[in-house]
Amino acid sequence: MTNVQPNRTVNRTVRRGRLFSEIHWSEEKKAQWRAEREAFYQRCKPIFDRLKPELIKTHYNWYMAVASDIGDYFIDKDDMVATKMCRQKHPNAIPFLFRINQLQGRAARYDCRKIW
Repeated sequence: MTNVQPNRTVNRTVRRGRLFSEIHWSEEKKAQWRAEREAFYQRCKPIFDRLKPELIKTHYNWYMAVASDIGDYFIDKDDMVATKMCRQKHPNAIPFLFRINQLQGRAARYDCRKIW
């Protein structure tokens, strides 16, 4: 037989708010960060657009990590593997991750700064 204990209510303090309350970004800093991300995307996109038509036939729904400053790219079925391959060869480069499929816009692009 197993002992079944009755449900007990535990008094817990509910904490609501920011995880890092000491970090506050101004609207200008947020706008600057968004502009930098968009500029980074615009540097990587031509490399992806040049290769996409031929890769979509053989590597549909695979991932491509692009190191924009170098112009190098890495392809794999797994997004983390593609990013790791790029990081291993170019440790100081920040890769931008694209998904090779028919979608356009935000659904097909990933910023690797969120991953690492």
